[in-house]
Amino acid sequence: MVSLRGLCFLLTLFLGSFFGSVFMLGPVLPLMLLSPAWYRWVTDRIVATWLTLPVVRRSASWDTMLQYFCHIKEPLQLLLFPEGTDLTENTRARSDEFAEKNGLPKYEYVLHPRTTGFTFIVDTLRKGDNLDAVHDITVAYPQNIPQTERHLLLGLFPREIHFHVRRFSAACLPSSAEQLQRWCQERWREKEQRLCAFYRSEPRRFDQPEARVPPCKSQLRVALIKAASLLYWSAFITLCCAGLWLWTPLRLYFLLMVIFFLCQQRVTGGVELMELACHRRWSGAQVKQD
Repeated sequence: MVSLRGLCFLLTLFLGSFFGSVFMLGPVLPLMLLSPAWYRWVTDRIVATWLTLPVVRRSASWDTMLQYFCHIKEPLQLLLFPEGTDLTENTRARSDEFAEKNGLPKYEYVLHPRTTGFTFIVDTLRKGDNLDAVHDITVAYPQNIPQTERHLLLGLFPREIHFHVRRFSAACLPSSAEQLQRWCQERWREKEQRLCAFYRSEPRRFDQPEARVPPCKSQLRVALIKAASLLYWSAFITLCCAGLWLWTPLRLYFLLMVIFFLCQQRVTGGVELMELACHRRWSGAQVKQD
């Protein structure tokens, strides 16, 4: 049966992202025409407020976006899943087939990474002087593992999530693409061993000592941030619904913004591509002035 808690969770995420795009990101779109870099700075911080909600872009031109971030010198935190997909019986079978063709070991707890994309991203960021470090994060679930949105809809939330984090500075990464590919594959071999030990231990936990939480990120501060986020987005969604019901000008704005987002997606391919076009326009103008 559908869980009320799961339904509320998914509905809150959807309405928060939908109304946030219209009523929070929409008003700052003109800033893109004046300064794409400032637009990116503002929107990153708006989106950051929403990203705290799930704990209570995918772009077709990601390579161009990487070069764009390097050019405007915007600090970038890029979350990358080199496996490319979830671990299921079908994906594990494809991973095993890939391993047989390439003389690699078969894995039980992880899928073989797609190293070409990883090496390209590292190389692009390094050339743009925008790479400080790579953090290798292994995620483990001691109890139930939610695989799809259906599990969340049924209310099957994970009770615990364990993270194993290792930081590799940019200076210690291999320089050539071939060496970087092998480096990535080695990290995945370690992940397989680490997860194997995790799920065979009792109680289930990583064998390294737990990290100390800095005072600025105490459990109380985290709880307050989560509570504030939940209250803010719940109130925001409620006010949006009430405003659309009671105020005609807001309904008109809402309709125009939805039409705009749909049209720009069909014409340009996405807001991020409009941002890139504005950046090229301003960069070209600066070159002509110089």
